Amino acid sequence: MSNTLEQLKKFTTVVSDSGDFESIAVYKPQDATTNPSLILAAVKKPEYARLIDVAVEYAKNKGGDVDSQVENTIDRLLVEFGKEILNVVPGRVSTEVDASLSFDTEGTKSKAKHLIELYKEVGIPKERILIKIASTWEGIQAARALEKEGIHCNLTLLFGFQQAVACAEAGVTLISPFVGRILDWYKKNKPDGDYAGAKDPGVQSVASIYKYYKQHGYDTIVMGASFRAVSEIIELAGCDFLTIAPALLKELQGMQDEVKPILSKSDLGEPIDKVSFIDNEPAFRWSLLQDQMAFDKLHEGIKKFAADADELKDLLKAKLQ
Repeated sequence: MSNTLEQLKKFTTVVSDSGDFESIAVYKPQDATTNPSLILAAVKKPEYARLIDVAVEYAKNKGGDVDSQVENTIDRLLVEFGKEILNVVPGRVSTEVDASLSFDTEGTKSKAKHLIELYKEVGIPKERILIKIASTWEGIQAARALEKEGIHCNLTLLFGFQQAVACAEAGVTLISPFVGRILDWYKKNKPDGDYAGAKDPGVQSVASIYKYYKQHGYDTIVMGASFRAVSEIIELAGCDFLTIAPALLKELQGMQDEVKPILSKSDLGEPIDKVSFIDNEPAFRWSLLQDQMAFDKLHEGIKKFAADADELKDLLKAKLQ
């Protein structure tokens, strides 16, 4: 019998959730995703100093004040990581816009287009890039416009059903509903609950979104993300995509447990009523506000990514000076 990771790949497209492209190659995923926290962790490793050097040199040549140079350095660094990742995966890489733009539709669109241009400069076509954007109202609207221009998007920090519905209506290429962070919230706020196996609320959230999308004919890819344990991954076998950290990929590779598809287009369960949010901002915001878990985790996630981006900028500023 093949190992558990290879079995999983028969039912689900496996994506590596890492900025460490040297470890990505080991597990042969189709795609890879990054975020500010993952890039920050990677650049602290000496083997990636050469990428920082390239980005710093690029920014110095562009000129401008210190803040402009820092901004240019981080953008080019993201692209350098993306380029290296695309040397080891056959599919696409997700590159995230700055979390500080999470409530700025026009700023998000501008940054996305700039990143696509930077990729083009190093020979990477936009078809191999997913622009990663927080699933705020403003982020979803930005993605809606970008998709119409042929720029594909990955909507991240997705915790609530209303976010998933609006993303599908916006025609985004892919969403990343977070599994482990949902479970984190429930363990903290409702510690007496039974969250084992299929009772895991993060698993249940992704399963509901998957079934809703398939029942109503949406093409948006559902990619479960933010896993805490291999048990969550196994419970979502059959999901379109799953993005998995290297430590869990290694664990799956070392297992021989049999994997069967849990999610399937041929078994979508009870019908889920169709709803709409994409053109109704008040309804979207009210629904998100009523979902305390989704509201809390969205804003917490934005702040965490922004903090890590600021730390990365400080590191690069020191390199520039």
